Amino acid sequence: MDDSDRRIVLFTSAAHGLVHTYELSIPILMTVWLAEFSTTAATLGLIVTVGYGLFGVGALPGGVLVDRYGSKPLIMACLAGMAASFVLVGLSGSILMLAFAIAGWGVMASVYHPAGLALLSTRVERTGIALGYHGIGGNLGIALGPLATVVLLLWFDWRVVAVALAVPALALFALGLFVNVAPAKADTPATTDGGEEPGSDTKGQVSIESIVNDSRTLATLTFGLVIVIVMASGLYYRAFLTFLPDLLSSFLEPLVTVELVDPDGPYAEEFDLARYFYVGILVFGVFGQYLGGYLADRMTIERALSYVLGTLCLLALLFVPATATTGTFVAVSLLLGIVLFTIQPLQQAAVAKHSPPGTRGLSFGYTFLAIFGIGALGAAVAGGVLTYASAQALFVVLAVIAAVGATVALVLLRVDRG
Repeated sequence: MDDSDRRIVLFTSAAHGLVHTYELSIPILMTVWLAEFSTTAATLGLIVTVGYGLFGVGALPGGVLVDRYGSKPLIMACLAGMAASFVLVGLSGSILMLAFAIAGWGVMASVYHPAGLALLSTRVERTGIALGYHGIGGNLGIALGPLATVVLLLWFDWRVVAVALAVPALALFALGLFVNVAPAKADTPATTDGGEEPGSDTKGQVSIESIVNDSRTLATLTFGLVIVIVMASGLYYRAFLTFLPDLLSSFLEPLVTVELVDPDGPYAEEFDLARYFYVGILVFGVFGQYLGGYLADRMTIERALSYVLGTLCLLALLFVPATATTGTFVAVSLLLGIVLFTIQPLQQAAVAKHSPPGTRGLSFGYTFLAIFGIGALGAAVAGGVLTYASAQALFVVLAVIAAVGATVALVLLRVDRG
């Protein structure tokens, strides 16, 4: 990569990490909000569900805006909007104001994925490795963001913590002003970076007709198969991670006994060993993001997807039997963390491969609608299976989901070769 590519990768990776930092700091803050606003878990859960829902659903219109106005303006708006939303969270004096702030975060955060991924896939020459580094940034936010929030809450009031969390986004916004995302060569097609599009008469205009036309352009068999693959990935991701802390707690209890703090102290729950192991699994996902980017540059994307999804299927079947000993349980858990995130750069590279550059933002909008929108059903599936069946049954369901995705990836490989 040249210096320009490196700056773009660093900028988008940092923004990606912040998006997920805010996303996963909200559940930590919820434990405080229940007491602060004297509300019920049902009410607060509904408020947060709306915010997360907007985070997923907003990806599609976000993708449309990226194709019309460029990636960088949308990323900058995302950073400023997320910072403003968390300042508003800190200033919330009522549950209604808090709901407005969380919804605002969902709307502003929703545009990031189509904007950031469109920028990387059209402006960085080594797209696969760039997507890997971008995923690493996201994983650092996923793993370290909640941990930082917990630690800050030990020392500061939650309102101070919420406002403090806004500072990194404002700092990155300021740095982003100096990041040039214009194409290196004048004859490079400009599609999603905010520069001029030669011959374009639609830039800066959003219409139903243009959205329909772009959607028709994407309505191909190969792109449809990619959407099925990312949908399976999203279902697996949400079903596995949503209840993982509880599952880890139940599995670790008979295997390991460690008291990090006084079990009767006020911070005993925050320092539960299962939560630290959960963070460890997410941290290991960093290696998976790099591996996914490496594979994307050195192997047929569709074949790599089938291998990774097949491995996820196998690991799901091994997860519960691995709880027989501490060593096997730790090994399979960390491997799952690696492989679960290996798929992300690969599926993003598949979207870039099977969509025209001029509709890249919209294509990623559809992608993240499938991952975060339809994929969110994975939480409901996991909850239902755990309620009416068992953990073993849940991992069998996960194996089936991964097997379907691997099969579709092989079909895509065959179709692509024609």
